[in-house]
Amino acid sequence: MDTSGTTPENRVRADDRPADPRATRKAAWAGLVGTTLEQYDFVIYGTASALVFSTLFFPNISPAAGILASFSAYAVGFLARPLGGLFFSRYGDRFGRKWILVVTLLLMGGSTLLIGLLPTYESIGVLAPVLLVLCRFLQGFGAGAEQAGAATLLTETVGRGRRGRYASLVMVGAALGTALGAVVWVAVQQLGEEALLAWGWRLVFVSSLVVTVVAMVIRRKLDESPVFTELKETHVAPRRPAGEVFRHGRRPMLLVLFMNVGASAQSYTFQVFVASYLVSTIGVDASFVPQVLLVGAICGGIAAFGFGALSDRFGRRPVYSTILAAMVLLPGPAFIAFGTGNHAAIVVTMIVSFVLAVNGAVGVQMSWFPELFGNRYRYAGVTLGREFSSALGGGVAPLICAALIGAFAGSWIPVAVYMSGMAVISLVAARMAPETVDRDLTVPQDAGAVVPAEGAPVR
Repeated sequence: MDTSGTTPENRVRADDRPADPRATRKAAWAGLVGTTLEQYDFVIYGTASALVFSTLFFPNISPAAGILASFSAYAVGFLARPLGGLFFSRYGDRFGRKWILVVTLLLMGGSTLLIGLLPTYESIGVLAPVLLVLCRFLQGFGAGAEQAGAATLLTETVGRGRRGRYASLVMVGAALGTALGAVVWVAVQQLGEEALLAWGWRLVFVSSLVVTVVAMVIRRKLDESPVFTELKETHVAPRRPAGEVFRHGRRPMLLVLFMNVGASAQSYTFQVFVASYLVSTIGVDASFVPQVLLVGAICGGIAAFGFGALSDRFGRRPVYSTILAAMVLLPGPAFIAFGTGNHAAIVVTMIVSFVLAVNGAVGVQMSWFPELFGNRYRYAGVTLGREFSSALGGGVAPLICAALIGAFAGSWIPVAVYMSGMAVISLVAARMAPETVDRDLTVPQDAGAVVPAEGAPVR
């Protein structure tokens, strides 16, 4: 039985379609720069939630409650991502990947700029946090189709044998966004606490305008993916891609959801919650946190590309499963190292967390997830699976961890158990998923589907 979802004829057709080097380069740059902006927006917001937003937008409650309120506003962006995914996936599989990536870029960049212009609680009272949450919602709504769209376009553009390494550039862009966000926070913290709270934090958000303009220039020159072009020429693009996913692509969508939920939970716990934990519980100086994020992001970006290349050689499933197995064991030792307060131990631990959870695991996802779906609803399937799991995993993870710390008198053990448990869920799902390396992306069947006999109708 052929479980790759292709026939010999289909394989010949795909092998005979050489990848356009120029289109590949443009898609790689577009995916990298766009995800840089997305991650930059989320990192600067997450760091602000941990360091300044509780004071600026939630000043009339206790510090612990202020952190919870800040993380709740942070979670709103992730809850908006599935809604954005549902909305944009309808058009990504009908009108193309390129223009959806342009629209989401404008929405993300514009929302981040508006956050930097918001009045604080001191100026307009309770309306300030309301506007903050609204901007955060729009930011998440735009991000709902960003990474999935970039990964789908890159995977469909690059030839066989290189999809893993090229698609992983989406996560190299995410690492670059984290690094840029950390650099900007390090710079504004040099202003001193008074200037930082007065106007310095605004510079961080307004600076996203530069990244948005650069990304827009690159994306406007982007070519559509050859797989979608072929679909459009044969007039088989579905009218309602999301509906097609729920009717025919539920299995790969659920696999994507569960394979990502644990990785997402650990990723945003390390990126967002740990920043607050180190400052408020361990007593680490706040200026040290962005420096740690910077070092971790650099190492994570290298790891994303490395794991993507390894998945081209050894397969998606074994590489991803190995990373997740390590993530199951990581949280306990990580919090023991954090508890020492030793800067070297904290840096090493954060490097490991970025290499595995933040960028490494997701670097493999960027090629594996699009390969799981047939050509008719690939964009919608990847978007819905990833964004629902991001909301269930990453969006609420900092909030859950903060609540656990408060409920268990500052003990890190429940947090570590939660993180390991989420990683186990993703590991089990990964072992259930089919291997997809080098499968033909022009066929309508999902990976692992039984190919109909010749002359039989294709679902």
